[in-house]
Amino acid sequence: MSRHASLPGGGLADTEGDINLGEARQRWWAAQSEPVREGLAEDGRYFLHQALSTPCLDLLAGAQGTVLTSVSGKQYLDFHGNSVHQLGHGHPSVVARVQQQLADLPFAPRRYTHPVAIECARTLAELAPGDLNRVLFAPGGSEAVGIALKLARFITGNSKVVSLWDAFHGASLDAISVGGEACFRAGMGPLMAGVERIPPPTRYRGVWYRGEGEDLHYADYLEYVIEKEGGIGAFIAEPIRNTDVQVPSRAYWQRIREICDRHKVLLIVDEIPNALGRTGHWFSFEQFGIEPDIICLGKGLGGGVVPFAALITRDRFNQAAAISLGHYTHEKSPIGCAAALATIAVIREEGLLAKVRDDALFMERELTALIDCHPLIGQVRGTGLLWALDLVEDHQSRTRASQAAEQVLYRCLALGLSFKVSQGNVIQLSPPLTVSRAELAHAIVILDLALGQVEASLEQENPHVCQTTVC
Repeated sequence: MSRHASLPGGGLADTEGDINLGEARQRWWAAQSEPVREGLAEDGRYFLHQALSTPCLDLLAGAQGTVLTSVSGKQYLDFHGNSVHQLGHGHPSVVARVQQQLADLPFAPRRYTHPVAIECARTLAELAPGDLNRVLFAPGGSEAVGIALKLARFITGNSKVVSLWDAFHGASLDAISVGGEACFRAGMGPLMAGVERIPPPTRYRGVWYRGEGEDLHYADYLEYVIEKEGGIGAFIAEPIRNTDVQVPSRAYWQRIREICDRHKVLLIVDEIPNALGRTGHWFSFEQFGIEPDIICLGKGLGGGVVPFAALITRDRFNQAAAISLGHYTHEKSPIGCAAALATIAVIREEGLLAKVRDDALFMERELTALIDCHPLIGQVRGTGLLWALDLVEDHQSRTRASQAAEQVLYRCLALGLSFKVSQGNVIQLSPPLTVSRAELAHAIVILDLALGQVEASLEQENPHVCQTTVC
């Protein structure tokens, strides 16, 4: 199946992640050991099949630090982690704190509070800027987004929302309603009404882009929709799009904040994949010098151990006491709060924010150097420990090299490196914040080798395409 093949309900399979159908995945599956194939067959027998995760890649026996280990003994550097692995897998401080909490207070009914929940809420309120000091917890990021949408409706009295095309905010019906990934909405029928979408500030394939600040016209789309449509209560977006690492200019986000203030629209930032150090800051919006009205957290908040999410909003928005904004059974999960507190403590104690900023300089230098060696790489972009290689068929048209990206993925997996493919052609690298410099260097060596092998293969097929440069 082509990477651009349509899903059964319509929509392309080349958006949120690597495709898991077709010949490449089948060849990978066939090459696995017998115990792995047996396990994957059992998985397929009992789990509902779904896009982006069926069939699975391998059968894991363990995960520690940056490394995933298969039952076959094969190991992968995990530069994917579903964005929960800020501290890697099984960080001893998080595991110990959760184990102790399981012994002390594993669950608290909603009608009660407890010291761990209060400490966690206070800690998040102290991390957030300004008067962003009111918190609600939720089982996962999609639920946090749902709470944010409900709160925005209540505060503004307006039910309409503006979001970005290609955005991902979760997989529940309300989250896909405001999300911009068409493949998640395909075949789902009527969704939440009152959602308007505008183009994302794409700084590589964007129209008219020439340099810093030249993505400002994308912000102007927001004001256009607000003025034409009316009744807009909120604008929701990731400050930095995680899956294909789109980093807008500071000027873009300053303009967005000004527009929201001018029209009394709440700014909801989805920090679910990028908060807690991914960009070298506690929150990714910090590098743009803005302050949102609502922050959604999740994924890494649970330390890679416990599903846990949160919403942080302004003190003056504490007005919905008569409405059940969340009302989730595990709303003040003691083990979720314990995991979050341990995660924040480790980031502080190990100085991970400064480490990530230093690692970013290394990644930028080493990944940019690959451009001169590999014509497949159209652009390298990133921040902190979130990086992307945008693979193209040629640099002039910037046509997405989707089949090449799939080949690079499987070459890298065979060499022991796991990462995400987004938009069909973007290699996304998102290692744990605890990753060593030696592991970063090793991952780049694997990428270099895999890119060279794929380019050589493409050149054999078509001598006029993708001629490599020896570095």
